[in-house]
Amino acid sequence: MVDSSSEIFVGLGDSTHILRVLLRLGSAVIVGGIFGFERELEHKRAGLRTHMLVALGAALFTLIAAEMSAEVSRVIQGIAAGIGFIGAGTIFKLTEQQEVKGLTTAACIWVTAAAGTALGAGLFWPVIIAVLFAWTIMMTLHRLEHWIRPRSPTRIESFERPARERDG
Repeated sequence: MVDSSSEIFVGLGDSTHILRVLLRLGSAVIVGGIFGFERELEHKRAGLRTHMLVALGAALFTLIAAEMSAEVSRVIQGIAAGIGFIGAGTIFKLTEQQEVKGLTTAACIWVTAAAGTALGAGLFWPVIIAVLFAWTIMMTLHRLEHWIRPRSPTRIESFERPARERDG
């Protein structure tokens, strides 16, 4: 008969372990929220909750592997492959408009999963740097894209018009 709760649940009696788990999973939720907040501002379907859950899930899978002394690289491969399905679900093609939507959201979900994975492994500083880069890319370059797009015809328009109309 087992007489100690620490033998039933790993780390339950260790306050340092509990704090480590709370910090890693909590920071993953916060980072996912940062990415999701930007997507919410853009009125995207995969927003705050989706990104928070992706980061939390990736962190939890990584934390489990690390705690169980499993091969973490295999877990990371599984996360990367699995997150591709969620990302693919955010991408769709509008046939009438001849354009693909959702690529940035899919890429953001991918980065969110990577950040969650790193946080689950306890790698806080790389995530902070990655979040700063990703936020800059999503916010600053978004404005630059809107500034550039109205000034140039779309690729499809330039191919569909006859050459004499395009050239002058």
